[in-house]
Amino acid sequence: MKRLAILAILAAAPALAEEPSGPFFSLHNPPFVVLISFLVFVGILLYAKVPAMVGGALDKRADQIRKDLEEARLLREEAQMILSSYERKQKEVQAQSDRIVASAREEATAAAEQAKADLAASIARRLAAAEDQIASAETGAVRAVRDRAVSVAVAAAGDLLAKQMTKTAANALIDQAIGDVSARLN
Repeated sequence: MKRLAILAILAAAPALAEEPSGPFFSLHNPPFVVLISFLVFVGILLYAKVPAMVGGALDKRADQIRKDLEEARLLREEAQMILSSYERKQKEVQAQSDRIVASAREEATAAAEQAKADLAASIARRLAAAEDQIASAETGAVRAVRDRAVSVAVAAAGDLLAKQMTKTAANALIDQAIGDVSARLN
């Protein structure tokens, strides 16, 4: 408070520097009236304990600012912990997704290899079945050609024998066949 009074006097010093027209301690002298008014005002402020109230308000404000700063520091630390937690979780999720992608690639590669193997086996089975069908058809064709050749040969032989055979030769052959059969049966 003393500082405030000293400041007031120093602030009034330029007004005191003027040359008054009369005595200084007169109510007709404006700087003197201002000085007295100021001193009365400062006295009223001191009597009403305004500096203590202002100091108390400033102390309360300083305490509130300290509390706010402490709360902000705690919130910042909590936010840092949450951020680190989320970063850790993000890394874990990224690692898990990388593992899933790698596993999916391995499974896709294995499935592709299995599909290739299955396709190769299927082609081999179909090729073997086709070869069997070709062999069967070839055997059937050879048999059909033989059967046809035998029937053509028998028909040709029958025609040839029919043309060359006379009645006497046919009777001789029949007698000879009967003789062979009776000799074999006895």
